[in-house]
Amino acid sequence: AQLVESGGGSVRQGESLKLTCTASGFAISGYDMTWFRQPPEKESEFVASIERTGGDAKYADAVKGRFTVSRDNAKNTLYLEMNSLEFLDTARYYCYAGNSDDYVWGQGTQVTVSL
Repeated sequence: AQLVESGGGSVRQGESLKLTCTASGFAISGYDMTWFRQPPEKESEFVASIERTGGDAKYADAVKGRFTVSRDNAKNTLYLEMNSLEFLDTARYYCYAGNSDDYVWGQGTQVTVSL
């Protein structure tokens, strides 16, 4: 089982990025999916989550209204659309798949936002 994130990069404040997390070796339809991030020299923090059918999404206050989490179970893929990026959004972003029996972490993708 593997999760691979992509779509990170270096942007300026106010710009947008869309992260993708592609699963292999398991079906994400059986998992709630979450994005976490770890800013430089800080602890990891919750960003957004979406339940397995895509019907319920939750966001950290810091990203609410700017980020949108979505999933395509048919493509076995999770997304995070990030708009109006801010300097404080700079972090390594990780996707996570979890259910009552199992969990999988991705290796992360770096997002750097410059002033």
